[in-house]
Amino acid sequence: MTSVITLLTDYGLEDGFVAACHGVIVGIAPEARIIDVGHLVPAGDVRRGAAILAQTTPYLPVGVHLAVVDPTACGAGRAVAVEAGGRVFIGPDNGVLSWALQAAGGAEAAYEIANKDLFLKPVSPTFHGRDVFAPVAAHLCAGSSPADVGPPVPTDSLVMLPAPMSRLRDGAAEGEVLCVDRHGNVQLSITATDMTSLGIRTGDMLAIWLGRRQITVPFRETFTVVPPGDLVAFTDSAGLVAMAINCGDAAERLGLPPGAHVRLSPSRQQA
Repeated sequence: MTSVITLLTDYGLEDGFVAACHGVIVGIAPEARIIDVGHLVPAGDVRRGAAILAQTTPYLPVGVHLAVVDPTACGAGRAVAVEAGGRVFIGPDNGVLSWALQAAGGAEAAYEIANKDLFLKPVSPTFHGRDVFAPVAAHLCAGSSPADVGPPVPTDSLVMLPAPMSRLRDGAAEGEVLCVDRHGNVQLSITATDMTSLGIRTGDMLAIWLGRRQITVPFRETFTVVPPGDLVAFTDSAGLVAMAINCGDAAERLGLPPGAHVRLSPSRQQA
C-alpha cells in the first residue's frame, strides 16, 4: 500500500483536532506522508466536501484518501473503506466520497469499517476521526488490506449524492451552483465543454438567468482582467464555469447559494 494519506475534514484550524489525527497516523505508520486537502469545509457540508474531494483527487498521489465531513459529528452512520481507481477512500457513508468515487471510475469494492482491533481505545463517541478513521487509514498505509477493516458491503448500497444538474437545451446551458468558495466565487456545474458546444469563446458576453432575473456578464480568462467591483464569468481550474467579482463577493451580490439554478447562453450584446 502507498505511503500517502490525504486528509479532508470540517474540523477547522482553531483547535487541535487535525493535529490529533496527524499524531495518530504517524504513531501507527511513521513513514506516512500526509497531505492536508483542507479542513475548512463548512461544518457538516457533505456536498461541499464531496466537491472538494472529487476536484482535488486527480492531482493527488495514489493513496488512502480520508474524508471526514459528517453532520452527525460522531459517525452515527456506517463508516466505509472503498476501493476505486487504484485508490482507497475512507469516510462516513453519507455521500462525501461519492463524487470522487465516480471520478475515479466507480467503486470496485467496499467494506464496512468494523474491525475494532484497528481502532484506538477507548473510542470517543464524539471523535471518530481520531479514534476510528485515522488509525484505519494508518493501518492501510502500513500494509493492511482494505478487506481487513471489516465485512464487504455491496457497492450499490453506498450513499451517492445526486449528480449536479447540467444539460444543454434550446441553445443554452442549464446548471446549478456547485460551490461557493471563501472568496465568494460561484462555481457552476456548467463545463468549459458546454461553452464550446454553444459557440461561446473568451471575450464573448453571456446572458445569465438567475431565476427570473437576467444579467449580462463578460466571459474572460480570469476575474482580474475586469475592473474592481465588476462581475465576470470564466473557466476555473476545475474546468467549470465560475462567476466572480474582482475584489468582491459574487455569491453575496447575486444571492446565489449552492444548488441554485442557473441558465446561460450567448448574449446578443457585444463586449
